[in-house]
Amino acid sequence: MSLIWTDTLDIAIELMESHTDVDPKFIRFTDLHAWVCALESFEDDPEKSSEKILEAIQMAWIDEID
Repeated sequence: MSLIWTDTLDIAIELMESHTDVDPKFIRFTDLHAWVCALESFEDDPEKSSEKILEAIQMAWIDEID
C-alpha cells in the first residue's frame, strides 16, 4: 500500500511502529516531515506537505498512543 500526505492515520500508525521511543507531543515538524518521507510505503511529493497536514499526522499519532 502506498501512502500519500492525506493518509494521516496510516502514516501515524507506521511512525508509531517505527519510532517507538518518540513522544509525538514533542516532535518538531522538520523531523516529522523527514520521517514521513523516509517511510518505505510513502510515495507522495515531499513538497506537497503543509503545517496543517503535519499537525494532523501528529494528532493522529498522539491519539493512537493514548
